[in-house]
Amino acid sequence: MIVLNGGSSSGKSGIVRCLQEVLPEPWLAFGVDSLLEAMPGAGTGIEITPDGAVNVGADFMTLEAAWATGIAAMAHAGARVIIDDVFLGGAATQERWRKVLAGLDVLWAGVRCEAEVAAGREIARGDRVRGMAEKQAELVHRGVVYDVEVDTTHAEALMCARTIAERVG
Repeated sequence: MIVLNGGSSSGKSGIVRCLQEVLPEPWLAFGVDSLLEAMPGAGTGIEITPDGAVNVGADFMTLEAAWATGIAAMAHAGARVIIDDVFLGGAATQERWRKVLAGLDVLWAGVRCEAEVAAGREIARGDRVRGMAEKQAELVHRGVVYDVEVDTTHAEALMCARTIAERVG
């Protein structure tokens, strides 16, 4: 397992695609964005405020726990898996993942990006509420312990993926 954590627009998805190309074996990739897309309609326990803050409720937490358990089951069955997540709860989110991934070999990777750069990417994307990237840039890393960290502020996704791939073992 590889678990990537970083704020919105930090470059995680690009790193995931590059990891799938540079790692010698096939790896499945699952991201929190696909979880959100799989949820029914707006308001399933998640609220994004006009200034970009994200608030999650009990319904979201229940569905997220089921999703994580399913991903862990695939890894326990022998699949190599990359997770692309946003640890809104910092260390508490990592602890939830640690519990569900117990017994698996996990590489924890932090994806950092300066808030101003991530905010510019957010604007360019056009599919996010402005302010998310800036609010999450440091928040998601609070108290989280990593095996490897990369910074996409000045490094391309491929370089970051190669740094992470070197630690997969």
